[in-house]
Amino acid sequence: MLEVFILAVALSMDAFAVSIGLGIKNSKNLKTLAFKAGVYFGFFQALMPFIGYIGGVGLKDIIKDFDYWIAFFILQIIGSKMIYEAFYENIEKQIKVISNKVLFTLAIATSIDALATGFTLHLFSLNIYISLLLIGIITFIFSFLGVFIGSKGNAKYEKKAEIFGGVILIVIGFKILFKNITIF
Repeated sequence: MLEVFILAVALSMDAFAVSIGLGIKNSKNLKTLAFKAGVYFGFFQALMPFIGYIGGVGLKDIIKDFDYWIAFFILQIIGSKMIYEAFYENIEKQIKVISNKVLFTLAIATSIDALATGFTLHLFSLNIYISLLLIGIITFIFSFLGVFIGSKGNAKYEKKAEIFGGVILIVIGFKILFKNITIF
């Protein structure tokens, strides 16, 4: 379960970074914005891995001999993408008004990585429903807090959160690979 907790924290870093940006942009109705960000991001960060998990289970028998390689590459790509985005993307600067439609769009955008990561969940021995609940709750908490951190002008955590999340996903990918690779 520790692996799922670490994975949940890593996946929530994207939503955390965006929530910080939302808090920077909007200092009014912080409690409402924080709650909405937490619900939107938490829900989609739990839903998307479930969809990915279903796909991974459906292909499990076909790819069982090399699924850990696929998981490794997926996590390397997603982790690297998160690190890249920490330096070169800032979606929140383009937003004029923070509406439900904007939050919905941001929630989907930040959870696409979780969709791909969900594909790897069948490699862990875990209860998928508890895992998804944990991912959703942790993302809710980080997103909720991110809005308040951003409202205090703490944009410095935005980049660090994405880098941290990316590094964790890369490390999890290597752990899966080394756990399953056999030499001779």
